[in-house]
Amino acid sequence: MNELITDIKLLHEATLNNLKNSKANNTLRAYKSDFKDFGAFCSKHGLNSLPTEPKIVSLYLTHLSKNSKISTLRRRLVSISIVHKLKGHYLDTKHPIIIENLMGIRRVKGSIQKGKKPLLINHLKLIINSINEQKIEEIKKLRDKTMILIGFGGGFRRTELISIDYEDLEFVPEGLKITIRKSKTDQFGEGMIKGLPYFSNEKYCPIVNLKKWLEISKIKSGPIFRRFTKGSTLTENRLTDQSVVLLIKEYLNLAGIENKNFAGHSLRSGFATVAAESGADERSIMAMTGHKTTQMVRRYIKEANLFKNNALNKIKI
Repeated sequence: MNELITDIKLLHEATLNNLKNSKANNTLRAYKSDFKDFGAFCSKHGLNSLPTEPKIVSLYLTHLSKNSKISTLRRRLVSISIVHKLKGHYLDTKHPIIIENLMGIRRVKGSIQKGKKPLLINHLKLIINSINEQKIEEIKKLRDKTMILIGFGGGFRRTELISIDYEDLEFVPEGLKITIRKSKTDQFGEGMIKGLPYFSNEKYCPIVNLKKWLEISKIKSGPIFRRFTKGSTLTENRLTDQSVVLLIKEYLNLAGIENKNFAGHSLRSGFATVAAESGADERSIMAMTGHKTTQMVRRYIKEANLFKNNALNKIKI
């Protein structure tokens, strides 16, 4: 009997571990953060947060709608639903009081989403030029230039970018192959390979700069983008994804570009926008960025062609 209890206990622990590993750590943190806000709302108004009911969720969404985007409301709804499922409670998120309320909020607010600005070719060149002009150690210049150029050239998410290890690189005559072991849309680690060809201008070439970075840093294994100590000594610690954002904003500022609406995602959206402007089709863009659906890629293509295929160009005044 004791053996059976022990086995069940082990199975229970393994099951909880599987449930935890079914989602990325960042996703789990987002769920917890979202539900914490919902819990605070319920506590303030004397309502039950777990288990809760559709009417309470609808009131919460109305409360949020004053200062939040529609996309935020949808994400909070998903988080509340997931936490209920993980805790063994049922919540009808398709209940009319929730769906109809969201539709009403959408009509009042509108649902247009304004994303972060893409980092375009002119921005990229100004940033690299700005880094070259800085009075800092050459090794730090090379790390920062390489990270930004690789991030742009491969249409990387910032988490993918800082996750690249030396073992993921393969230099070939045509350029560079980078193995992405896991990403936001590849939670089961099936992996993908991105191919970066050489640029004609070596100054802005991701591969040329990467080779120089690996040579000067003497990195032969582990993370390729690492932190420096205050004394500019290279450590073995991987850069954080937040570091990517801060460095991009810092160099945009030094290049004289307003950095408020740029973020780490600007590298990825910048690649997609520039590729679309250059005539790349959605399939080839998706092959590089790893997008699973065409919705966002088509949005990049539409924005890139806003003036190229503008009917007003046919009017002569």
